[in-house]
Amino acid sequence: MTHPRFLSFSRNGRHGYGLAVDGGVVDLSARHGATWPTLREVIEAGRLVQLAEEARSSKPDFALDDIRFEIPIPAPEKIICVGVNFPDRNEEYKDGQAAPSNPSLFIRFPRSFTGHEQPLIRPPESPQLDYEGEIVIVIGKAGRRIAEADAFSHIAALSLCNEGTIRDWVRHAKFNVTQGKNFDRTGSIGPWLIPFTDAAQLEDIELKTRVNGEVRQSDRTSRMIFSFRKIINYISTFTTLVPGDVIVTGTPTGAGARFDPPIWLKPGDVVEVEADGLGILKNTIADEVL
Repeated sequence: MTHPRFLSFSRNGRHGYGLAVDGGVVDLSARHGATWPTLREVIEAGRLVQLAEEARSSKPDFALDDIRFEIPIPAPEKIICVGVNFPDRNEEYKDGQAAPSNPSLFIRFPRSFTGHEQPLIRPPESPQLDYEGEIVIVIGKAGRRIAEADAFSHIAALSLCNEGTIRDWVRHAKFNVTQGKNFDRTGSIGPWLIPFTDAAQLEDIELKTRVNGEVRQSDRTSRMIFSFRKIINYISTFTTLVPGDVIVTGTPTGAGARFDPPIWLKPGDVVEVEADGLGILKNTIADEVL
């Protein structure tokens, strides 16, 4: 089954959203933007599936090559990321500790991400730009203290993330990683926003990351330490999840920091994150222009 592929874009100085159809884009924002300015409002209204059905047989308004991909939810209230969520990733820390009983969490800002086919930006402060391929869940129904059994009913859509990290900056302080996770445009989200309709879209899918065609990360979501249901349950215990909230759910082992010596991303590299049913998120690397 092929699921509808929504995207957010910019074109000729205008930001919009649409549906990918036959190598082009049906411009849904031109039709519905006055009511729902971005995909966040579409999700809040519960209209993703309806818009997909209405637009599926429409002719594209322009080609995919004519747009710049943006992150699917341009202004989420929250972007919450899960750290150390695969068994082999936990073992990388070599501290003798078993997997933690609760997820490690941190916050990212929208400005720290860019879209599909845009360069990830290596800042002058550090050469240690690293990749982390992850699956994204987007909340569709608000909730607090959501039971694990009900968690999937709160998911609207799925996407992919390269949760790019400046490694030495995550160790500038004792207890947090915020600095190294929030340099502008060091990560990416996209290319698509895929409506979530079936547990099979998440529960046991393959996630992999390639750098210049070489597979660096590969694992299955069924091996995650904290399931998608548990993540939603845990986060919603302390904060109300609202439509459009983005949760980045953890990366497998194999990031560049774990090589000996480490292999950092450099200009000219191509990074691809792929998962079953979610497409391929592709980015190059470029140095920041000061």
